[in-house]
Amino acid sequence: MMERVRGLVELTRPINAVAASVLTFIGAFVAVGWSLQTPQVVAAVVATGFATGAGNAINDYFDREIDRINAPDRPIPRGAVSPRGALVFSVGLFLAAVAFTLALLPLPAIAIAVFNLLALVTYTELFKGLPGVGNALVAYLGGSTFLFGGAAVGAIEPTVVLFLLAALSTLAREIIKDVEDVAGDREEGLNTLPIAVGEGQSLGLAAALLVVAALASPVPYLLGTFGVAYLVAVVPADLVMLYAGYEGFGDPTAGQSHLKYGMFLAAAAFVVGRAAALV
Repeated sequence: MMERVRGLVELTRPINAVAASVLTFIGAFVAVGWSLQTPQVVAAVVATGFATGAGNAINDYFDREIDRINAPDRPIPRGAVSPRGALVFSVGLFLAAVAFTLALLPLPAIAIAVFNLLALVTYTELFKGLPGVGNALVAYLGGSTFLFGGAAVGAIEPTVVLFLLAALSTLAREIIKDVEDVAGDREEGLNTLPIAVGEGQSLGLAAALLVVAALASPVPYLLGTFGVAYLVAVVPADLVMLYAGYEGFGDPTAGQSHLKYGMFLAAAAFVVGRAAALV
Protein backbone atom coordinates (compact mmCIF):
# COMPACT_ATOMS: atom_id res chain seq x y z
CA MET A 1 0.00 0.00 0.00
CA MET A 2 2.77 2.47 0.88
CA GLU A 3 4.50 1.74 -2.42
CA ARG A 4 1.25 2.41 -4.26
CA VAL A 5 0.72 5.71 -2.45
CA ARG A 6 4.30 6.67 -3.17
CA GLY A 7 3.77 5.76 -6.82
CA LEU A 8 0.64 7.91 -7.09
CA VAL A 9 2.47 10.88 -5.61
CA GLU A 10 5.37 10.33 -8.02
CA LEU A 11 2.94 10.30 -10.95
CA THR A 12 2.06 13.93 -10.23
CA ARG A 13 5.75 15.02 -10.31
CA PRO A 14 5.05 16.91 -7.05
CA ILE A 15 7.97 19.30 -7.46
CA ASN A 16 6.72 20.29 -10.92
CA ALA A 17 3.14 20.63 -9.67
CA VAL A 18 4.20 22.87 -6.78
CA ALA A 19 6.44 24.88 -9.11
CA ALA A 20 3.56 25.45 -11.54
CA SER A 21 1.39 26.62 -8.64
CA VAL A 22 4.10 29.06 -7.56
CA LEU A 23 4.29 30.42 -11.11
CA THR A 24 0.53 30.99 -11.09
CA PHE A 25 0.92 32.98 -7.87
CA ILE A 26 3.74 34.96 -9.45
CA GLY A 27 1.49 35.76 -12.40
CA ALA A 28 -1.16 37.12 -10.04
CA PHE A 29 1.40 39.14 -8.10
CA VAL A 30 2.98 40.60 -11.26
CA ALA A 31 -0.51 41.56 -12.44
CA VAL A 32 -1.79 43.41 -9.38
CA GLY A 33 0.96 43.55 -6.78
CA TRP A 34 -0.27 43.20 -3.22
CA SER A 35 -3.91 43.85 -4.23
CA LEU A 36 -4.54 40.11 -4.38
CA GLN A 37 -8.03 38.70 -3.99
CA THR A 38 -7.24 35.80 -1.65
CA PRO A 39 -10.05 33.34 -2.61
CA GLN A 40 -9.34 33.69 -6.33
CA VAL A 41 -5.58 33.38 -5.92
CA VAL A 42 -5.91 30.32 -3.68
CA ALA A 43 -8.33 28.69 -6.14
CA ALA A 44 -6.01 29.39 -9.09
CA VAL A 45 -2.94 28.09 -7.25
CA VAL A 46 -4.66 24.89 -6.09
CA ALA A 47 -6.29 24.29 -9.49
CA THR A 48 -2.91 24.66 -11.18
CA GLY A 49 -1.35 22.10 -8.85
CA PHE A 50 -4.14 19.58 -9.42
CA ALA A 51 -4.18 20.11 -13.20
CA THR A 52 -0.40 19.81 -13.48
CA GLY A 53 -0.42 16.62 -11.42
CA ALA A 54 -3.25 15.23 -13.53
CA GLY A 55 -1.44 16.08 -16.75
CA ASN A 56 1.73 14.38 -15.54
CA ALA A 57 -0.21 11.28 -14.50
CA ILE A 58 -2.08 10.98 -17.79
CA ASN A 59 1.19 11.52 -19.66
CA ASP A 60 2.73 8.58 -17.76
CA TYR A 61 -0.34 6.49 -18.61
CA PHE A 62 0.04 7.10 -22.34
CA ASP A 63 3.86 6.92 -22.21
CA ARG A 64 4.04 3.69 -20.24
CA GLU A 65 5.64 1.72 -23.09
CA ILE A 66 8.17 4.45 -23.92
CA ASP A 67 9.01 4.78 -20.22
CA ARG A 68 9.99 1.12 -20.09
CA ILE A 69 12.98 2.28 -22.15
CA ASN A 70 13.51 5.94 -21.22
CA ALA A 71 12.47 5.85 -17.54
CA PRO A 72 11.97 2.31 -16.20
CA ASP A 73 11.99 3.57 -12.61
CA ARG A 74 8.72 5.50 -13.05
CA PRO A 75 5.68 4.17 -11.14
CA ILE A 76 3.91 2.32 -13.98
CA PRO A 77 6.93 0.55 -15.53
CA ARG A 78 8.21 -0.60 -12.14
CA GLY A 79 4.75 -1.88 -11.13
CA ALA A 80 3.96 0.50 -8.25
CA VAL A 81 0.79 1.73 -10.00
CA SER A 82 -1.28 -0.06 -12.61
CA PRO A 83 -2.12 1.74 -15.88
CA ARG A 84 -5.80 1.74 -14.92
CA GLY A 85 -4.99 3.11 -11.47
CA ALA A 86 -2.97 5.94 -13.00
CA LEU A 87 -5.83 6.78 -15.37
CA VAL A 88 -8.44 6.89 -12.60
CA PHE A 89 -6.14 8.96 -10.39
CA SER A 90 -5.57 11.42 -13.22
CA VAL A 91 -9.30 11.83 -13.84
CA GLY A 92 -9.85 12.53 -10.14
CA LEU A 93 -7.21 15.26 -10.16
CA PHE A 94 -8.67 16.82 -13.30
CA LEU A 95 -12.12 16.93 -11.68
CA ALA A 96 -10.68 18.60 -8.58
CA ALA A 97 -8.98 21.23 -10.76
CA VAL A 98 -12.25 21.89 -12.61
CA ALA A 99 -14.16 22.23 -9.34
CA PHE A 100 -11.80 24.89 -7.94
CA THR A 101 -11.79 26.76 -11.27
CA LEU A 102 -15.56 26.87 -11.77
CA ALA A 103 -16.30 27.71 -8.15
CA LEU A 104 -14.27 30.90 -7.74
CA LEU A 105 -12.58 32.15 -10.89
CA PRO A 106 -13.73 34.68 -13.52
CA LEU A 107 -14.60 33.72 -17.11
CA PRO A 108 -11.18 34.49 -18.71
CA ALA A 109 -9.46 32.22 -16.19
CA ILE A 110 -12.06 29.51 -16.79
CA ALA A 111 -11.45 29.76 -20.56
CA ILE A 112 -7.68 29.34 -20.07
CA ALA A 113 -8.26 26.42 -17.70
CA VAL A 114 -10.62 24.60 -20.09
CA PHE A 115 -8.21 24.98 -23.02
CA ASN A 116 -5.27 23.86 -20.91
CA LEU A 117 -7.09 20.81 -19.56
CA LEU A 118 -8.00 19.72 -23.10
CA ALA A 119 -4.39 20.27 -24.18
CA LEU A 120 -3.07 18.20 -21.26
CA VAL A 121 -5.41 15.30 -22.04
CA THR A 122 -4.70 15.24 -25.78
CA TYR A 123 -0.99 16.08 -25.72
CA THR A 124 0.53 12.60 -25.67
CA GLU A 125 -1.86 10.90 -28.08
CA LEU A 126 -2.29 13.69 -30.64
CA PHE A 127 0.60 16.14 -30.48
CA LYS A 128 3.67 14.72 -28.77
CA GLY A 129 4.88 12.83 -31.83
CA LEU A 130 4.51 15.75 -34.25
CA PRO A 131 7.88 17.49 -34.79
CA GLY A 132 7.85 20.74 -32.85
CA VAL A 133 4.08 20.81 -32.35
CA GLY A 134 4.12 18.95 -29.06
CA ASN A 135 7.04 21.09 -27.89
CA ALA A 136 5.12 24.27 -28.74
CA LEU A 137 2.05 23.06 -26.88
CA VAL A 138 4.08 22.30 -23.74
CA ALA A 139 5.75 25.71 -24.08
CA TYR A 140 2.35 27.39 -24.18
CA LEU A 141 1.19 25.40 -21.16
CA GLY A 142 4.29 26.35 -19.18
CA GLY A 143 3.94 30.04 -19.94
CA SER A 144 0.17 30.05 -19.48
CA THR A 145 0.51 29.60 -15.72
CA PHE A 146 1.37 33.30 -15.60
CA LEU A 147 -1.62 34.18 -17.81
CA PHE A 148 -3.85 32.07 -15.57
CA GLY A 149 -2.63 33.86 -12.46
CA GLY A 150 -3.26 37.25 -14.05
CA ALA A 151 -6.69 36.22 -15.34
CA ALA A 152 -7.64 34.93 -11.88
CA VAL A 153 -7.26 38.46 -10.47
CA GLY A 154 -8.77 40.19 -13.51
CA ALA A 155 -5.55 41.68 -14.96
CA ILE A 156 -4.11 39.46 -17.65
CA GLU A 157 -2.30 42.16 -19.68
CA PRO A 158 0.69 42.68 -17.32
CA THR A 159 1.54 38.98 -17.58
CA VAL A 160 1.72 38.75 -21.38
CA VAL A 161 5.46 39.54 -21.66
CA LEU A 162 6.24 37.10 -18.86
CA PHE A 163 4.17 34.46 -20.67
CA LEU A 164 6.04 34.97 -23.95
CA LEU A 165 9.49 34.82 -22.34
CA ALA A 166 8.54 31.72 -20.35
CA ALA A 167 7.12 30.05 -23.47
CA LEU A 168 10.32 30.65 -25.43
CA SER A 169 12.46 29.22 -22.63
CA THR A 170 10.16 26.25 -22.15
CA LEU A 171 10.18 25.52 -25.88
CA ALA A 172 13.99 25.43 -25.81
CA ARG A 173 13.97 23.12 -22.79
CA GLU A 174 11.46 20.74 -24.38
CA ILE A 175 13.56 20.48 -27.54
CA ILE A 176 16.67 19.68 -25.50
CA LYS A 177 14.69 17.12 -23.51
CA ASP A 178 13.56 15.45 -26.75
CA VAL A 179 17.22 15.09 -27.70
CA GLU A 180 17.75 13.39 -24.34
CA ASP A 181 14.84 10.99 -25.04
CA VAL A 182 15.66 10.14 -28.67
CA ALA A 183 16.28 6.42 -28.04
CA GLY A 184 12.93 5.66 -26.47
CA ASP A 185 10.98 7.96 -28.80
CA ARG A 186 12.52 6.31 -31.87
CA GLU A 187 11.72 2.86 -30.49
CA GLU A 188 8.09 3.91 -30.01
CA GLY A 189 7.89 5.32 -33.52
CA LEU A 190 7.46 8.96 -32.50
CA ASN A 191 8.63 11.62 -34.94
CA THR A 192 9.94 14.24 -32.55
CA LEU A 193 11.96 17.21 -33.76
CA PRO A 194 15.44 15.67 -33.14
CA ILE A 195 14.36 12.53 -35.01
CA ALA A 196 12.88 14.52 -37.88
CA VAL A 197 15.65 17.11 -38.44
CA GLY A 198 18.60 15.81 -36.41
CA GLU A 199 19.90 16.34 -32.92
CA GLY A 200 22.44 19.01 -33.85
CA GLN A 201 19.90 21.17 -35.66
CA SER A 202 17.43 20.79 -32.80
CA LEU A 203 19.99 21.86 -30.22
CA GLY A 204 20.92 24.81 -32.42
CA LEU A 205 17.27 25.88 -32.57
CA ALA A 206 16.98 25.59 -28.79
CA ALA A 207 20.07 27.75 -28.31
CA ALA A 208 18.70 30.34 -30.76
CA LEU A 209 15.40 30.50 -28.86
CA LEU A 210 17.28 31.15 -25.63
CA VAL A 211 19.26 33.95 -27.27
CA VAL A 212 15.98 35.55 -28.43
CA ALA A 213 14.51 35.21 -24.92
CA ALA A 214 17.62 36.79 -23.37
CA LEU A 215 17.60 39.68 -25.86
CA ALA A 216 13.89 40.25 -25.22
CA SER A 217 14.13 40.08 -21.43
CA PRO A 218 14.88 43.84 -20.99
CA VAL A 219 11.56 44.74 -22.68
CA PRO A 220 9.66 45.34 -19.39
CA TYR A 221 12.43 47.75 -18.36
CA LEU A 222 12.47 49.51 -21.75
CA LEU A 223 8.67 49.89 -21.64
CA GLY A 224 8.91 51.41 -18.17
CA THR A 225 6.92 48.61 -16.54
CA PHE A 226 9.77 47.73 -14.19
CA GLY A 227 12.84 49.66 -13.06
CA VAL A 228 16.53 48.93 -12.68
CA ALA A 229 15.93 46.32 -9.95
CA TYR A 230 14.29 44.05 -12.52
CA LEU A 231 17.11 44.54 -14.98
CA VAL A 232 19.72 43.64 -12.37
CA ALA A 233 17.78 40.54 -11.32
CA VAL A 234 17.11 39.25 -14.83
CA VAL A 235 20.75 39.29 -16.00
CA PRO A 236 21.80 36.22 -13.90
CA ALA A 237 18.74 34.36 -15.21
CA ASP A 238 19.74 35.15 -18.79
CA LEU A 239 23.30 33.96 -18.17
CA VAL A 240 22.15 30.66 -16.62
CA MET A 241 19.76 29.98 -19.50
CA LEU A 242 22.34 30.82 -22.17
CA TYR A 243 24.87 28.55 -20.48
CA ALA A 244 22.28 25.77 -20.27
CA GLY A 245 21.67 26.08 -24.01
CA TYR A 246 25.39 25.76 -24.67
CA GLU A 247 25.69 22.88 -22.19
CA GLY A 248 22.92 21.01 -23.98
CA PHE A 249 25.18 20.34 -26.97
CA GLY A 250 27.45 18.17 -24.83
CA ASP A 251 25.04 16.96 -22.14
CA PRO A 252 21.30 17.37 -22.91
CA THR A 253 20.32 16.01 -19.49
CA ALA A 254 22.33 18.63 -17.61
CA GLY A 255 21.35 21.36 -20.08
CA GLN A 256 17.61 20.93 -19.70
CA SER A 257 17.95 20.58 -15.91
CA HIS A 258 19.96 23.79 -15.53
CA LEU A 259 17.64 25.59 -17.92
CA LYS A 260 14.83 25.00 -15.44
CA TYR A 261 16.82 26.87 -12.78
CA GLY A 262 17.32 29.79 -15.15
CA MET A 263 13.60 29.94 -15.83
CA PHE A 264 12.82 30.16 -12.12
CA LEU A 265 15.41 32.92 -11.73
CA ALA A 266 13.68 34.80 -14.55
CA ALA A 267 10.31 34.43 -12.81
CA ALA A 268 11.92 35.70 -9.60
CA ALA A 269 13.22 38.73 -11.52
CA PHE A 270 9.64 39.66 -12.38
CA VAL A 271 8.68 39.40 -8.71
CA VAL A 272 11.61 41.66 -7.84
CA GLY A 273 10.56 44.08 -10.56
CA ARG A 274 6.96 44.25 -9.38
CA ALA A 275 7.94 44.53 -5.70
CA ALA A 276 10.41 47.33 -6.44
CA ALA A 277 7.77 49.18 -8.47
CA LEU A 278 5.44 49.12 -5.48
CA VAL A 279 7.95 50.72 -3.11
